[in-house]
Amino acid sequence: MTSLDKPTGTDRDGPSDQDGPDANGLPDAHGRSDANGASDAHGPSGSHALTEAALFEAFGGVRGLVETTVPGLVFILIFTINKDLHVAAVAALVLSGLLGVARLVRRDTLKHAFSGVFGVLVGVVFAMVTGNAKDFYLPGMLYGLGLALAYLVSAAVGYPLLGLLLGPVFKENLSWRTRNPGRKRAYVKASYAWGFIFLGKSAILFPLYWWADPTRFGWVTVALKIPPLLLAVYLTWIFLAKAPPPINVIAEMEAEEEAEERAKAAASTPTDGAPRHRRD
Repeated sequence: MTSLDKPTGTDRDGPSDQDGPDANGLPDAHGRSDANGASDAHGPSGSHALTEAALFEAFGGVRGLVETTVPGLVFILIFTINKDLHVAAVAALVLSGLLGVARLVRRDTLKHAFSGVFGVLVGVVFAMVTGNAKDFYLPGMLYGLGLALAYLVSAAVGYPLLGLLLGPVFKENLSWRTRNPGRKRAYVKASYAWGFIFLGKSAILFPLYWWADPTRFGWVTVALKIPPLLLAVYLTWIFLAKAPPPINVIAEMEAEEEAEERAKAAASTPTDGAPRHRRD
């Protein structure tokens, strides 16, 4: 069993009083720092800050929201003004491309910009092929419905999707499955929250897709882009902030490697300080 998912002596929801910093100043399994005054991730402020930083990284923060929302807003704005599907589609695609180029110039991560460009491109293709402006939003709707089902099913079977996504961000990988049951419960709750929120959004949009005109449907779609996402992120933050802190398996593996190196060095050095000579 690897250090990614190996069981400890006892499963527990919270930290043990016996856990402490490594004697050489390395973080312990729960991410606490050494005895030189560094902050403790077990404290409320440390745990909350760690959760906020991880969620910000995973979901892209303000810039990620802009890159996935503004192109759709530009599309429906232009289409509302001149009813020209081609102009609206090209404008949204160009804007999405410029946001991706801005990421390249700043040497930032491209995952959120790429997802935005890809989503806009697929939407443009759908709308161009059918000639229906509502189809610009159809791929995103189908993706949201599939994601909702994935969150709900994964949570029901005990492999919450949110834990699989955020585990590497928190450097805990899959340790929450067997070594941190309280954290697993938090991931299950958060995955259910994402699933039901996205499912509720789909329950609103799909009927409107059939009944509403393209302009009204587009504005409703844009209006429902950010609020459900913010609600899901906020609930995730609440669940994880109240959960036990993540077990830093990366720090564990590094500590094990250093311990092995020290053991090898100690074995190759004689106790009297004299060098060992190999006999022929």
